Amino acid sequence: MAAAKKVMVSGIQPTNKLTIGNYLGAIKNWVKLQSEYECYFFAVDLHAITSKQDPKELGENTLFSLATYLAAGIDLSHATIFAQSHVRQHAELAWILNCYSYMGELGRMTQFKDKSSRAGETIPVGLFTYPVLMAADILLYQSELVPVGADQKQHLELTRDIAIRMNNLYGNIFKVPEPFIPKIGARIMDLQEPTAKMSKSTSSEFGAVYLNDSPKDIEKKFKRAVTDSGSEISYSDEKPGVKNLIDIQCAITARSVDDIVQSYQGKMYGHLKVDTANLVTEELRPLQERTQAFLRDKGELQRILKAGADRAAARAEVTLRKVYQAIGFIGS
Repeated sequence: MAAAKKVMVSGIQPTNKLTIGNYLGAIKNWVKLQSEYECYFFAVDLHAITSKQDPKELGENTLFSLATYLAAGIDLSHATIFAQSHVRQHAELAWILNCYSYMGELGRMTQFKDKSSRAGETIPVGLFTYPVLMAADILLYQSELVPVGADQKQHLELTRDIAIRMNNLYGNIFKVPEPFIPKIGARIMDLQEPTAKMSKSTSSEFGAVYLNDSPKDIEKKFKRAVTDSGSEISYSDEKPGVKNLIDIQCAITARSVDDIVQSYQGKMYGHLKVDTANLVTEELRPLQERTQAFLRDKGELQRILKAGADRAAARAEVTLRKVYQAIGFIGS
């Protein structure tokens, strides 16, 4: 009898401005891993409302994100996809975990400190407790593997701490998850600020390449990409701009860093920029076409999401009931 597959969970905030960082650093790796694990991939729309959203756009962006997952190659025979808000157990477990989390550990979260320093007293409480909801997302499914970027590793450590804390109090109610951080493509950087991660909310319109950008826009952004002093194309932390472009090529082609660097001996930064733009354009062209095909049949997309939410809720309810019993809630 074959051993049960381990569970892997991951999600991205829904936006029609998903970047190549989201795709190369997360979604493309999901596709590679989906046959090895029991996978749950979702659009984290509950997390999205930690900043103000236009309701119409949030709905459209959620469908766009989930259509992109399917277009990228997420196979429904291997994986379950859904919208986070369609599975009520995420919010229910998050409240319980809030009661077993500490103000001090949440206050130490780097992302919260960065954002609160800019927002001051108007920062939403949800942004402070965001990592606890993330912990609920993970622990609900008894996840053993969580693909995370380096910037999310701190949140996963908090998840592990909460799981261990509750296990020590009530027995082994949660599996303690491990991070999966891909060596290449896990952290695609901003084209204008190559020491900062590429973000949907980049400060420059030329800093991020979005999955729905036109070939002309992609070319323009890469031509304006910040490189470094000197002219030699090499892979080092002293040349973050060049390193980022090489990382993008590695993530798309699966070639080694040494192989790519060797191919640019005697060439200029301009060659690297143009080649990277062309690779990204060709990588995104079929993805864009398939995404639009899914979005043209919203009825079928909604059917897929309903079926996914039902499967996810059934799995999540098992964990939630286990938690309710452990902490003393009476049965209903």
